[in-house]
Amino acid sequence: MTDLKDLELILRTRTPLIAVETREESRAIALFRRAALAGGLPLYRWSAVDGLSRLDAEQAPQRSLAEPDRLLAHVRVSQGGGIYLLLDFHPYLDDPLTIRRLREIAQREATPAPTLALIGPSVPMPDELRDSSARLELRLPDQAAVRTIIEEEAAAWGQRHQRRLQVRGVVLDALARNLMGLTANDVRRLARNAIHDDGALTEADLPALAEAKYRLLDSGSVLSFELETARMADVAGLARLKAWLDMRRSVFLADSPPPGLDAPKGVLLLGVQGAGKSLAAKACAGAFGVPLLRLDFATLYNKFYGETERNLREALATAGQMAPCVLWIDEIEKGLASDSEGGPSRRILGTLLTWMAEREDPVFLVATANDVESLPPELLRKGRFDEIFFVDLPAAQVRAEIFAIHLDKRGQPREGFALDALAAAADGFSGAEIEQAVVASLYAAHARGTALADADLLAELARTRPLSVLMAEKIAYLRAWAAARTVPAD
Repeated sequence: MTDLKDLELILRTRTPLIAVETREESRAIALFRRAALAGGLPLYRWSAVDGLSRLDAEQAPQRSLAEPDRLLAHVRVSQGGGIYLLLDFHPYLDDPLTIRRLREIAQREATPAPTLALIGPSVPMPDELRDSSARLELRLPDQAAVRTIIEEEAAAWGQRHQRRLQVRGVVLDALARNLMGLTANDVRRLARNAIHDDGALTEADLPALAEAKYRLLDSGSVLSFELETARMADVAGLARLKAWLDMRRSVFLADSPPPGLDAPKGVLLLGVQGAGKSLAAKACAGAFGVPLLRLDFATLYNKFYGETERNLREALATAGQMAPCVLWIDEIEKGLASDSEGGPSRRILGTLLTWMAEREDPVFLVATANDVESLPPELLRKGRFDEIFFVDLPAAQVRAEIFAIHLDKRGQPREGFALDALAAAADGFSGAEIEQAVVASLYAAHARGTALADADLLAELARTRPLSVLMAEKIAYLRAWAAARTVPAD
């Protein structure tokens, strides 16, 4: 109904040109039908294939008007006014003569004057026509409308197969949440595919639907869809971060935050390399049960002025359409390292900060960083992130759990190892270094043809010089800096 009101307002202002960017051509035509009927206006449809036809009366198409110049000449001298729907007209907007003809129609003072609606996936209005035009954006279905579409597809499947498709309400809500940001046609198609796949709608359909949605919205190589998220159970330690996320999960997934509460915006994870920041970022998506998108700053940069910022804006817009989701920026300092005033890094920072302050979509930002000295002060200002967590090297109990997780993952039951002794021997090791010790020990045992034993792991730990030794001064500085500025993640 809001789309119709917007269109009726544009028509009342007698704007001669309307640009309608949409892939839902039939929906746009139906909207203009309703507006024309309500206003008592003739409605015409033009395409390069069929020419001109009248939609509100029984008339044969005028195929002689299939050429754009003939159509515009016809409209210019017509006396009846009305609305002309020009389908896929945008390729002709590169022609100066076409632009001139449109300008003369727009400047015509006849009453009633015609209205030309240009409908297509992309309608880049030339500068010469912008003062005479308006842009109509068809709103995407909200969560309630998306749920209705899914229910309709489930009911249609049930009628065809003579049995009712069972789907829990909580699953319907999750599906509707994850398919927001798509057109009604795309929602219907993806829901239909999910149902026909196995005759059911369950939580197991969510990852595939999220990936299919991402492919529809794909903005190129700037954003990547991370298929592998993690469960919080896969992450050892980080108790404070886990509790913080658990406390905010329901608010983040709510249709609107409860009174007095703001929707969670995101966190910045600082810490030692290999301490688990990237895994924690993946686990945030797993904890919320939403898709995970990764933004690679290295792919943003373009040699042409302004293109780098445009790439970032498009990536952030795609994240908004994928919402609710987690947007992960790994090693954010590498993309925002200081450069000359007005350089690309400064412009990227400005674009990112503006988005962080103004975004309304439920996009939870998780940024990770290793080098605090390279982070711009503006990013660390209070309020940019909900919280800044410091991820330190794991304590003994956490190291034991890390050993257990990686041993279990590789078919080595934790019960067969002295985890406390291994944890003590791995003092100063990061989670990544412990994982590599397990992997290297397995290779050594395999080469000998023996089962993995504590001795293999202890020997590998003894051979390894962890980063806490190699970069002791830098880690000490990082801990001192974080002590008064961040919250310990564990």
